[in-house]
Amino acid sequence: MQLSCFKAYDIRGKLIEQLDENVAYRIGRAFAQYLNAKTVVVGGDVRLTSEPLKLALAAGLIDGGATVTDLGMTGTEEIYFATKHLGVDGGIEVTASHNPIDYNGLKLVKAGSEPISGDTGLFAIKELAESYAQAEVEQGMLNYAESIVSAKDFIAGKGSVTKVKLLASKQYQLVSTSQAYVEHMLSYIKISNIRPLKLVVNAGNGAAGRALDAIEEQLLKLNVPVQFIKIHHQPDGTFPNGIPNPLLPESRADTANAVIEHKADMGIAWDGDFDRCFLFDEKGDFVEGYYIVGLLAKAFLDKDPGSKIIYDPRVFWNTEDIVRSSGGVPIKCKTGHAFIKERMRADDAVYGGEMSAHHYFRDFAYCDSGMIPWLLVAELICTSQKDLSLLVKERIAAFPSSGEINRTLSDPDAAIKAVLDKYEPSATFIDYTDGIGVEFDNWRFNLRKSNTEPVVRLNVESRGDIALMQAKTQELLTLLN
Repeated sequence: MQLSCFKAYDIRGKLIEQLDENVAYRIGRAFAQYLNAKTVVVGGDVRLTSEPLKLALAAGLIDGGATVTDLGMTGTEEIYFATKHLGVDGGIEVTASHNPIDYNGLKLVKAGSEPISGDTGLFAIKELAESYAQAEVEQGMLNYAESIVSAKDFIAGKGSVTKVKLLASKQYQLVSTSQAYVEHMLSYIKISNIRPLKLVVNAGNGAAGRALDAIEEQLLKLNVPVQFIKIHHQPDGTFPNGIPNPLLPESRADTANAVIEHKADMGIAWDGDFDRCFLFDEKGDFVEGYYIVGLLAKAFLDKDPGSKIIYDPRVFWNTEDIVRSSGGVPIKCKTGHAFIKERMRADDAVYGGEMSAHHYFRDFAYCDSGMIPWLLVAELICTSQKDLSLLVKERIAAFPSSGEINRTLSDPDAAIKAVLDKYEPSATFIDYTDGIGVEFDNWRFNLRKSNTEPVVRLNVESRGDIALMQAKTQELLTLLN
């Protein structure tokens, strides 16, 4: 039996067709066996299917010899935090992040919250899970005498996992690490720097609402003058306000309108498992993640001069300029969380950022967080005494960019070759870190293809010349089309 839900960096698939409780059970058992894990922490996002999948996963982990700590409804970063904080052998978040409602998935880490991807064990877990399916169904060769769930019945679709059954086992426990998590989040800012702020927060029907409430409670205890205007705050797995994906322009209006209506200092919206946050300035305008990378790099370098900063190669002139002028060391790295985290560990970088709004932090086990960025930007607004729009306006003017543009093509490889043939002769530098990065004196572009679909992704930027950036973007799109 082939499991098609395994991807390069995580597990993601369409419900029933690619992922169900039986598959989750097998993955849990394979995870425990592959890592020889004795302790594993699990959690799940707001989706209605996340709880049953998580319970099946827990049953598999227990049958694989692990003791399971269930954090309940969580964001992915809460699993990252708990895995390191509790000193367990691994952690798994059940989530499909920003995917449609009929999808779900799993994100896996090992001890220390180190990522498990295709290069570091994910496909070995896949092979084990596939072998279990064959053995369990056809031969019944595994011994589940002590199992909470009869494996043969469960795999055949006759069994079920309930929290009551799991709680009957000494290998399953419900735990909260919320207080420790909140204290860690707030450790990234100096509380005394925060002046009165009004923030619109859009949890996007997701689990971010609970984490925000816990942060708000702690801020109130510390007498920090921050007011939260909450929209789409309560967890609702039916997604009444649409798929939580603020990268989509159609998903931004509610946050933008609330910022304007309440005259807020900033708006913040999260995706489904809140490992990414998206910011809106005081005018309700969406701020591209690229420029947030620069702001966060400066925030860290102001506190820790000389530090190394990791960035992805799609657009980076702004980031490089800020890092160098702030006394830091800029380091380019291939796009993708596994590559960024590995490079950060190797170079002991204090911060890493991607234009897609993934932000990684050394003191957060080199993992990405959707809570730390907005806290740092809020502090920066207070200490600089500048509105967010002013903080990014100068940088946008200095290094205007197109934003990422996707095009579906019948032959992406041929299209990229045609572009390279045209621009290579006059280029000053060509970089193959991720796709092709082609540079000229006053403008550059990055073109790369998707690993999973016939799509190419284009990013263009210039040095202080919006018209040039726009003209070259159109020129490239015409050639691609």
